[in-house]
Amino acid sequence: MFNKQSFIFWVEEYLFHPTSSLQFFISFLLFPLSIIYSIIVLSKRLFAKKIRPPIPVVSIGNLTIGGSGKTPFLISLAKDYENIAIVLRGYGRSSTGLHVVTKNTRIETSGDEAMLYALSLPNATIIVSEDRLKAINYAHELGCKAVFLDDGFSKSFIEKLDILLRPNPEPKLNFTLPSGAYREPKFLYKNADLVVEENIDFTRVVTLKNPTEHMLLVTAISKPQRLDQYLPKNLVGKVHFVDHYMYTQNELETLMQKHSATSILTTEKDMVKMKEFGLELSILELKVKINSNVKKQINTFLAKFR
Repeated sequence: MFNKQSFIFWVEEYLFHPTSSLQFFISFLLFPLSIIYSIIVLSKRLFAKKIRPPIPVVSIGNLTIGGSGKTPFLISLAKDYENIAIVLRGYGRSSTGLHVVTKNTRIETSGDEAMLYALSLPNATIIVSEDRLKAINYAHELGCKAVFLDDGFSKSFIEKLDILLRPNPEPKLNFTLPSGAYREPKFLYKNADLVVEENIDFTRVVTLKNPTEHMLLVTAISKPQRLDQYLPKNLVGKVHFVDHYMYTQNELETLMQKHSATSILTTEKDMVKMKEFGLELSILELKVKINSNVKKQINTFLAKFR
């Protein structure tokens, strides 16, 4: 029987860190499609007509699909600024159009990342929209003085400060989709205004909140193996769902009973989708400490924008 979840995990392994002969064979077999894909992406950049937004825009993005830590990075960065908006697509939401997200917004309307921003940055304006430029203009209408754009590097038509996060570790193959994990050719790192790397430009600090005796790890993030180095030893099991998965209370209760767990251990991004169920949650709280040189370049960009 076809298992969608197992297939998605296999594809994720194939794109980032292929291990089997079959995965390498498929990657090289599809390489001509990657060339066509790259040509299309580069053509869009070449012919993009630049639009200058009414307020400064700082984009935090990455060249690969999946998680690279941009959400906690952006949260840590944005806490230092006032009168700002966070603009993102709102991946995983069932709604469409432009929405201003607050801590009381339904997760189906906002998406999990937008809800995490709303909870972590109560003084910022959080806007989800497929049309990023429309959202930026709306932020200006609301009186925001700057926009931090989540995953905006591909929006090359918008004039902005582009910051790219390098994934750690980087994909084994340097190919674009469908032969590798890169959404745009790797050499486009040179087009970024700033490329930041873990343990050089920023560091992660993970704290375990509300630990219990028997914790069951449940998470729905891209590349969940990233968590392994931070996990406590008293786990009773690990359950991984596909990225942005929407949990139900019944399935979480069933998992806890199956593993005799006293709490569910999860990430802050997952927590926003579980907090209404009234279950005992242990949280892997991820904070990012950003090098002062990064903030200095951003401050210089914001000060020069007129």
